[in-house]
Amino acid sequence: MGGAQSTSTEALPFDVIDLTPTTVAAYRAPPVDRPSTTSNLSAAAAISVAPGDVLKVRIFERYGGNIFPTLAGTGGADLGVQRVGEDGTINLPFVGRVAVAGLDLPQVEERIKQQLGNKVQEPEVIVDFDAPRAHTVVVSGEVKKPGRVSILEGVRTVVDAINAAGGPAAATSTLSPSNQVEVVVRRQGQVVLTSQLSDLLAGGDIPAQQGDEIVVRPNARVYTVLGAVQKSGNVEMTKANISLLEALGNVGGLQDQRANKTGVYVFRMGDLQNNPTARARVFRLDLFQPVSIFVAQEFGVQAKDVVYVTNAPLYEYDKILTSIYRTISIIGVARGNIVTSSSF
Repeated sequence: MGGAQSTSTEALPFDVIDLTPTTVAAYRAPPVDRPSTTSNLSAAAAISVAPGDVLKVRIFERYGGNIFPTLAGTGGADLGVQRVGEDGTINLPFVGRVAVAGLDLPQVEERIKQQLGNKVQEPEVIVDFDAPRAHTVVVSGEVKKPGRVSILEGVRTVVDAINAAGGPAAATSTLSPSNQVEVVVRRQGQVVLTSQLSDLLAGGDIPAQQGDEIVVRPNARVYTVLGAVQKSGNVEMTKANISLLEALGNVGGLQDQRANKTGVYVFRMGDLQNNPTARARVFRLDLFQPVSIFVAQEFGVQAKDVVYVTNAPLYEYDKILTSIYRTISIIGVARGNIVTSSSF
């Protein structure tokens, strides 16, 4: 780090960033509790008919039924189940062929009324899904009950589909499954979402659409703490967002006699997957400054970060002096033994 101060940034394979109240603004941890909105989920409410669906159709006449029973009858004229053909149509008695693909159920009912025309006085048409084969999503991976889930059974969003499949498997994580599980959504062969389950639960959920492939897979989120701390090693992120101060607190904090309070560093690799030219970054924090406590509260630690606390210079000198003192003590004891032996 001393060399980095005297070297131009372009000559280094990483950027060195001093964390201050000004610079930390770009690296704050996002809010933990994001309000969930329903505006982006409304698209899941309207479900259209598709080829392969099976519809149940009933038709009533309001007055003096000539073709179909009246509303006071016993259940109306049940036209049975009608499978939607590959051309997107169904064929109904007294109605003919009706194009229904791409319409929701109320629109199908209205279209049947229009095609009845003057054959029936004020008809009432009721259409329901009998076997919505086309309206399913596939949930696979680390869930308790992988398989197909119907989006007509109260499943509006990706999280709904995962819950309908039994939720994440218990063996995924022993601490916080939602923070250690990644969700991938493929739609028409394209990946439209890759996110931690915890982020979806915090408000990032999206509508589920027919034919979606939802894959739930383990994705352990850990950071590493090294150097002059009470307990170094890998630490699992037990919640969606964690600050640098919390990261240090999770390992018992700094060792008072050993740590260099001016040398707290966070090493972060660049985004090599999405941006191969991205440079790595080294964030430096001086905890001797009182304001740095607030900065550490704002700085967000990410998965795979390495937090390193350097040793204080006096601690290094102390190690040398301790070694010299022990060497002198050993020599002194050895000489004392020689003198004692010669006196006899």
